[in-house]
Amino acid sequence: MSTDASAMEQIKKYKTVVIDAQYFKKRDIESLHKNGTKVYTYLNIGSIENFRKYYTTYKKLAIGKYEHWDEEQWVNVASPDWQKFMTKLARGLYKKGIDGFFIDNCDVYYYAPRKSIFDGLTVILKNIMTFGKKVIINGGDTYVMKYKEHYGTINNIMTGINQETVWSCIDFDKGTFSEQKKQERDYFCKYLKACKADGVEVYLLEYTTSRKLTRKIEKYCKKHGYYFYISDSLELD
Repeated sequence: MSTDASAMEQIKKYKTVVIDAQYFKKRDIESLHKNGTKVYTYLNIGSIENFRKYYTTYKKLAIGKYEHWDEEQWVNVASPDWQKFMTKLARGLYKKGIDGFFIDNCDVYYYAPRKSIFDGLTVILKNIMTFGKKVIINGGDTYVMKYKEHYGTINNIMTGINQETVWSCIDFDKGTFSEQKKQERDYFCKYLKACKADGVEVYLLEYTTSRKLTRKIEKYCKKHGYYFYISDSLELD
């Protein structure tokens, strides 16, 4: 959810939320827990955003433009400084009492498929796993499957996978949604099945205003035991 602590009452309407806990205090998360809400924190490990307080310190580690997201650049996760900082940042979020981490932009390995990038992501993820909380990776299929191919299992770097636009598709130029192409959908369905077989939870995040497509997504997820959220906005409002 793209919001901050000023929207606490709205957040309390949900049983499970993904918030950016960097903008919440420990007492806010305690309040959500008392409400019965499970709290995951967003954590962007693969790109650097220009609105973060730490941007000026680490912008030198940027390695490329992030298409469609002007405020972000891909970051060199092979840097020991970045790895240490991400672990420190995760530790601070852990101390706020969050229930888990929602990890974004492991797709940096798709952008820069180098061994050093692969190893850097692995170091960060394994460090985060030591906190004993759930770790859900958003996207990152190229990295995830490479890891599975290399090590035989993915359950030591994550507890769950979230995949966007399995059934839906985003036209960033027009700002509209449509149905995903069959070839892309089939690829991701196979990918999610492989992840589920490895013992991790599977989540889908879809973008659509179509009732027909919504019914397809609901039927598919119910059949396979997947969790899902359908949004009519890129901002997840």
